[in-house]
Amino acid sequence: MEPIVISGFMSFTLAIFLLFIGKWSLSNSEVLRNFSIPEPVIGGFLCALVVAGIYFGFNSKVTFDVVAIRDILLLYFFAAMGLNADVRSLIKGGKPLMILVGLATAYILIQNGIGMSVASAFGMDPVAGLMSGSVSLIGGVGTTLAWGPTFVDKLGVSNAVEIGVASNTIGLIFACVIGGPIAKYLMKLHQVKGNKETLLDVGQSYSKSTEYIDSYSLLFSWMRLNLALMLGHGVDAAIGMTGVELPLFVSCLVAGIIMGNRFHKILPKQKVEGSDRSLSLISDICLGLFIVMALMDLKIWELQGLVKYLSVVMTLQIIMSILFSVFVVYRLMGRNYEATVICAGFSGITLGSTATAIANMTAVTKQHGAAHNAFIVVPLVCGFFVDIINAFVINHLIAL
Repeated sequence: MEPIVISGFMSFTLAIFLLFIGKWSLSNSEVLRNFSIPEPVIGGFLCALVVAGIYFGFNSKVTFDVVAIRDILLLYFFAAMGLNADVRSLIKGGKPLMILVGLATAYILIQNGIGMSVASAFGMDPVAGLMSGSVSLIGGVGTTLAWGPTFVDKLGVSNAVEIGVASNTIGLIFACVIGGPIAKYLMKLHQVKGNKETLLDVGQSYSKSTEYIDSYSLLFSWMRLNLALMLGHGVDAAIGMTGVELPLFVSCLVAGIIMGNRFHKILPKQKVEGSDRSLSLISDICLGLFIVMALMDLKIWELQGLVKYLSVVMTLQIIMSILFSVFVVYRLMGRNYEATVICAGFSGITLGSTATAIANMTAVTKQHGAAHNAFIVVPLVCGFFVDIINAFVINHLIAL
């Protein structure tokens, strides 16, 4: 069938409208706020359902030309995260960082074990189960497409890409909705109190209804973001010369950290009061639109044909993500409020993406207060260490 392609401008405008739907729904639903459901999930998933309805009801595919815009928004978001980061806090977070790296490594092995075991139980090649493991879930759709040719051409798994994309689709949906409830459950069970500080790393607290930022601070923040993206491309090129390939957003995060801890030497922060808050709100908008666009473009109909296998393997993967976050991550990350926010993020990365993890954490902190260390540790682990470890583990399991 000939697809209906919605232009980039129209898709971007629709994404803004859908994000407003999410924000309106959150502001008018105490239940959604209590369970910390991310704002962009509501509008984005609603759009995905409508698109699926058009496909099944009218035999027409609707696609959105959002990739280029979506990728830039992600770069802006991580550059803003870096600019707001404090290296001194990062150094303090050295131990939690290493613990979370260890937990992520262990979970990659568990996740692949589940995928390969279920594939064997269904009479499939065990290696196909990797596509319902860390390739598509922790790795995301980019890793899935990158590994696809290897699985199809070299390993003989003809439907590897379909398995991976379908697993990623289901994982992304659940990654967006389980993080908040996990945090709520942990806080209630262990009587953990939130942080009264409402100056958040991303977005604005629900308890703070208005906030005024002048055009000068906004323009200054925008300039810093563009400079961070320029530096990020340079950092990415330098890393590429070593033979190491990392997502571009990691380089932009690093560039933001470099600038955020040196830029005040040139232009002191006192001269641009409110610029940090401007960065926080810009990053919130960019992340929200990114998640909306990712969900808008979900092709739910691609789940057909593998329903039984996907039902079993993804049910087990979702349950394991919840159990591991609640009983392992929370205990080893400090058993405090920061740990609950990290758990919300961890459940997001194990089923969705780094952006999903941050969206879950943002939703929790909007409800319960800031968690600064979590917003430093989780992006570094998810965006930097996990990609390297995941590639090594996948290579090793394929070799075996």
